[in-house]
Amino acid sequence: MADKSVRQRSVSRVWDVVTRPGGGPHIQVGQVLPPGNWEEFDPFLMMAEDWFQQGTFPFHPHRGIETVTFVIDGKLKHEDNHGGVGVLEPGDVQWMTAGKGIIHSEDPLPGETVHSLQLWVNLPRKKKMTDPRYQDLRAKDMPVRQGQGASVKVFSGSSENIKAKTLNHVPVTYVEVVLQAGESVTQDLPGTYNGFIYILEGSGYFGKDETRGEQKQVLWLGSQKEQNDSEITFHADQPLRAILVAGEPIREPVVARGPFVMNTEQEIQEAFTDYQSGKFGPPRTN
Repeated sequence: MADKSVRQRSVSRVWDVVTRPGGGPHIQVGQVLPPGNWEEFDPFLMMAEDWFQQGTFPFHPHRGIETVTFVIDGKLKHEDNHGGVGVLEPGDVQWMTAGKGIIHSEDPLPGETVHSLQLWVNLPRKKKMTDPRYQDLRAKDMPVRQGQGASVKVFSGSSENIKAKTLNHVPVTYVEVVLQAGESVTQDLPGTYNGFIYILEGSGYFGKDETRGEQKQVLWLGSQKEQNDSEITFHADQPLRAILVAGEPIREPVVARGPFVMNTEQEIQEAFTDYQSGKFGPPRTN
């Protein structure tokens, strides 16, 4: 018998992601989650879909956030001002906690065009000045939930009894769903989470009202605040590849200026002062 305490999520809003020329080595960009919608998207600040080549994202600082970079295609070199360096390949995700401050670059290898999704996750006030850290989540090492014609790769959080070991300052579920045409899968979520689905390939029907979604569309999930548990069902009418991202809202003031996201204007000014005075560590240039 189905557990009646678990409610099927609806889809409250659907929008298209329009890609535009980025200029120079930043070939194209599309706003998956446009910045500025702090309350609606909480705890997420923005997500961009990018196609880019060497020289697009040279060394730059961050404070007060986490960046989650999913490499769809190409090879992406990451380097920071504390000696960290590595290469992400297709299917890999990097979860970078900027915390109190870091300077880093994201640069495709020579001759590569990288196609990626980058999500910014807000940090709560008590974690904004935490120490920076990196988690390179290799596709080949991620736990996978398998079903009939279905695969759910868990980069953060869980899917049924399959759990990732990813460390979160803010509870976040981040999964990649691959479905054969005609197949379905259901993803469980805490009822308090805000979240969305972004369709990378194919099309299908989603949630309580079987809302249709197609490639390059975002489906924002309806609120289920009063429930402890919820779920969202994917049904593919074409071979489907999509990500689902959901997280616990922080419900704090957001002040964002460029690469810094804090709670007050004073904290933003302190971030700029600290960066200019070298408190983020030694500067780097490409």
